[in-house]
Amino acid sequence: MEDEEIVELYFARDERALRETEAKYGPLCRKIAINILGAPQDAEECVNDVYLALWDAIPPARPRSLMAFAAGVTRRQALKRLRHDSAGKRSPGCLVPLSELAEVLPDERFSSGVEDEDLARLIGRFLREQSPEARCVFIRRYWYFDSVRDIAGRYGFSENKVKSLLFRGRNRLKDYLRKEGVSI
Repeated sequence: MEDEEIVELYFARDERALRETEAKYGPLCRKIAINILGAPQDAEECVNDVYLALWDAIPPARPRSLMAFAAGVTRRQALKRLRHDSAGKRSPGCLVPLSELAEVLPDERFSSGVEDEDLARLIGRFLREQSPEARCVFIRRYWYFDSVRDIAGRYGFSENKVKSLLFRGRNRLKDYLRKEGVSI
């Protein structure tokens, strides 16, 4: 079933929308959740929360890409659950990608008034200026929380190439944000 048809089922408040979403995007949502949370059981509970969140969000939202919308909701739900469930002892799998970006992104305590939405727009603009290879690797690591090994396997790169692309990408992002006036 096409995304538009599934969205129309949500607007009609037809529960088939949930089954169709599960069939089409359930594996993607589970992969994102497990990358962030680590435990399959936690990921499965998170994905169930995602379906409720989608049911509540559509309508009024009318996503152009149900896949991107569901992935974003999954990521937010998983990060919210991670913060709640393990405030003092975070999952090492999730912490690594976040710690890699810590030196690149502005510290909330000292930021120069940059809002999250503005920062997101700047990062989006930065990513559009990157090569497709660098952009895909960056997004897989820092949005989907894929491991270096998984990214290497997905694109047929060596792990060293992935690490190098990520390192150079972080440095270019840092320079880009500084050039745009963001205090790091």
